[in-house]
Amino acid sequence: MNHLVIMAGGVGSRFWPMSTAELPKQFIDVLGVGRTLFQLTYDRFEGICSPENVWVVTNERYAKLVHEQLPEIPENNILKEPCRRNTAPCIAYVSWRIKATDPKANIVVAPSDHLVTDPVEFRRVVAQCLKFTGESDAIVTLGMKPTRPETGYGYIEADLSAPCARNKEIFRVVKFREKPALDVAIKYIQQRNFLWNSGIFIWSASTIINAFRVYEPSIARIFDKIRDKLGTPEEQAVINEVYPDCENISVDYAIMEKADEIYVCPASFGWSDLGTWGSLLIQSKKDLYGNAVISSKVDVYDTKNSIINVQSAKKVVVQGLDGYIVAEHDGVLLICKLSEEQRIKQFSNEN
Repeated sequence: MNHLVIMAGGVGSRFWPMSTAELPKQFIDVLGVGRTLFQLTYDRFEGICSPENVWVVTNERYAKLVHEQLPEIPENNILKEPCRRNTAPCIAYVSWRIKATDPKANIVVAPSDHLVTDPVEFRRVVAQCLKFTGESDAIVTLGMKPTRPETGYGYIEADLSAPCARNKEIFRVVKFREKPALDVAIKYIQQRNFLWNSGIFIWSASTIINAFRVYEPSIARIFDKIRDKLGTPEEQAVINEVYPDCENISVDYAIMEKADEIYVCPASFGWSDLGTWGSLLIQSKKDLYGNAVISSKVDVYDTKNSIINVQSAKKVVVQGLDGYIVAEHDGVLLICKLSEEQRIKQFSNEN
């Protein structure tokens, strides 16, 4: 059976003031389309698996939000992390939990705050990758064909010389690369075998659990020890006790950069990780002057290349700005140059 795992525990601090620790960006309608990023993530997997096989891993403080926004999925499928421990423990927990009820499970793992503009092509790619992992011990990640020399994403170096025998669209991974400087990103684009790392993974439950046992045994031991408690009324109490002992490590470092059978499927379906206001501006519908105005309460004059998102203000007039973020939420107003948006974390901590 196919299972979907949505990772929804992040706080989205780079989207402050709209995104806060109480209400992170994945649970907000940042695009102004009537659905939150979290709901849109669920929507794009329609037909891939049934609602009872959808799992959400989130911080315990967001469990109620998850249930309110996706009442279709069973409450027991909302796994609550007692503390933040990065993606490796999150994926280990849900993988052991799924395998306890479906030993032959085939799993796709996706972040909750990404954007996909071509969901039909997205579903086609995911379905064929699930078929591939269902017939092998492979770990597959989706690599996005880059459209610009982006310094905000990690990259996957792929061996495009020989596709897999079972699927001509899937190739071996040569190496995962960190977020590059601009000159390096330009070289990556020119070489054509470098792809953006989407953070979307596909594997069978058995394959990923075996990988944890080989490459990250300290985490595997924790979940092997408690596996008979998973799916029982004792699960949450046991997780609350052992989860803080897990190493704070990403699945990229823990598994992807170490394992042998790692493959990538180069794809193009209008993907963005929407990590910053700048990335939201790129993906949003813009006026003739390059402005994205995500509100009906805003009048704009002599302004260009800016993103304006106001949630609760009665009326906003913006004049004479070029390359700015204007964001208001719950009585907090941010006016910041787009070129300085890396400082937003600093601003939010100081207020």
